[in-house]
Amino acid sequence: MKSLTGWLAACALALLGSNVHAALHLKLKTQGLTPAEQQASQALLDEAMQKLPPRFIEQLDRQIEVGWSNDMPSNAYGQATLVSELDLNRNLLASLTDGSAATQKTNRPHGTVRQEMLATVLHELTHLYDRARLWHAPERVLIQRCTRQNSSTGLIGLPDSCRGQTERRFTFSDDPRLLDLAGWQQYVGRRGEREQDNHQVVRSPDLYEVTNPKEFVAVNMEYFLLDPAYACRRPALYRYYTEHFGWAPAAKDECPKGFPFLNAGNDFAKQPLGTVDPERVYAVDYLLAEANQEWASRWGHSMLRLVICAPGRPRGPDCRLDLQEHLVLSYRAFVNDVQLSSWDGLTGAYPSRLFVLPLAQVIDEYTKTELRSLASVPLNLSRPEIEEMVEHAAEMHWSYDGDYYFVSNNCAVETLKLLRSGSNNAHLKGLDSIVPNGLLDVLKARGLADTSVLDDPREALRLGYRFDSYRDRYQAMFDVLKTRLPIKQTRVEDWMALDADQRRPWFEQADLRTSAALLLLEQASFRRQLLLAQDEVKQKYLGARGLTDGGMDKANKTLQEILASSGFLSRPAELLGSSGYGLPQTQEWAMLESESSQRQQQLLRLTGDLDKEVRSLLEPARAAEIAATEDNVKQIGEHLRAIHKAAGGLQLP
Repeated sequence: MKSLTGWLAACALALLGSNVHAALHLKLKTQGLTPAEQQASQALLDEAMQKLPPRFIEQLDRQIEVGWSNDMPSNAYGQATLVSELDLNRNLLASLTDGSAATQKTNRPHGTVRQEMLATVLHELTHLYDRARLWHAPERVLIQRCTRQNSSTGLIGLPDSCRGQTERRFTFSDDPRLLDLAGWQQYVGRRGEREQDNHQVVRSPDLYEVTNPKEFVAVNMEYFLLDPAYACRRPALYRYYTEHFGWAPAAKDECPKGFPFLNAGNDFAKQPLGTVDPERVYAVDYLLAEANQEWASRWGHSMLRLVICAPGRPRGPDCRLDLQEHLVLSYRAFVNDVQLSSWDGLTGAYPSRLFVLPLAQVIDEYTKTELRSLASVPLNLSRPEIEEMVEHAAEMHWSYDGDYYFVSNNCAVETLKLLRSGSNNAHLKGLDSIVPNGLLDVLKARGLADTSVLDDPREALRLGYRFDSYRDRYQAMFDVLKTRLPIKQTRVEDWMALDADQRRPWFEQADLRTSAALLLLEQASFRRQLLLAQDEVKQKYLGARGLTDGGMDKANKTLQEILASSGFLSRPAELLGSSGYGLPQTQEWAMLESESSQRQQQLLRLTGDLDKEVRSLLEPARAAEIAATEDNVKQIGEHLRAIHKAAGGLQLP
């Protein structure tokens, strides 16, 4: 009896030990395989096991049988069952066995047939790992309860508030952080529900990844394990996988410090390709363009300002003085037609893209041309949050191509999603706002935006937290005219609404200060005329499409060429074609420089041609008014220089 008891105890200990040390085991189905086929197959499985993270092997604690199947589409490499089987396409066995698979090129991302087979094994094992962790009983109960509450059958439809009702361990495909990075972000305005469509479709290694979150984690697992450049091409996802497994595969020695971007500035004489180093970004501001009366702008416009330090300057508050270095991240509707249609904006006909713009251009665009003030409000983000937000913005710049809706997916929504996914700040997770000025209010309420910098208007202007509309400056200049000349108009708008010929007689009566005010107002009047002319050409363009008008056809062709050529500024990936994925790497830099430079030169030529051609399309009255206003600018400039010289001053340029 004693020996029997001892034997039973030994068996129990053995069983306990086997459970403690249970781990993934790949068992090859050898029936029907020749010794050479068995050897080649086993070598493939052994290599796959060597690539997997130790935690993966430990947690997928089962035996998985791997075999070769004839019952598979010709273009398939393999598939896994729901439980513990993995089948590979038997049509590939011969090339694996004779070694030709290692050199046989494919048009698929991994390059060779054997590498694709290895990626397939890792991909399908990831599906099994995902399912094994997902369908533990407590998690299943939670999911069933939440889906009943929300009438959503897909995991990505579950609100995160529902996900957090009980203690559970998230797996890859339903982890909220992974979904943020992968492109299934929270709907803004729907209290945590996830978007059903993934728009991170550009610079993808394999578009199969955007099918659903399960395929996304499996496809990216392939590249995490097999591509040494994955850490540099998709740094945020590389960091996520590394933290998830507590382990990292061999990677490139070092990634570039700066992230590439294309500057969408309107100075086409400059090279648009540049880099932004997250370490040089001192702060991120919420940049709000105040509302105006235009339909699409009545709630303002949301942007983010990167406060970048000049080279050599230590990171600190003085970096706010380096305005020439600052960049603006602005989600805008890329309008591939000259007409901005309200209806198209409501139905999502426009692509939504992340433009990177110089701060100076944004200031001029809003304050001088649109006469809208800008508020630049610092966001309370930690140092890691700032750097990861910049990193994520770079990734979106190269990968995102969404749909712009004026109401549900506008600049405020896109900006909030970028902030939320980039920084992973806990205070942003439950925050909702679909209007730009409302977003600033909720950021302030959560303690994320420091609006106190705007309390003293003069100090805010001096320190660059506010950029006033030129409307107030124009009115101030007009008030100078009113005090020195017997002008009947009371508002600057009324003055600029006069014909250029009606304003000109006052020039000779103007003294030095009045002439300076008149010059500024005439320049503003000229910009106003150009805006009116632009709208006129839009309407004429729309009415003339399909008509045989030689001048219109020529201008139409130039307009379309400009739109086609400038698209790369908001979708820079098109410069590289099908080369690579994720963030461009050093080997792709030469192509980027060459292609972007050629496009810029083409844009420079086209804009010069368009100016001549469009002027010929204007109504005679509009063309005459533009010419007369140009003449006014010239005349008042000459008058100002003459007065200044007569007063004994230096000659003005």
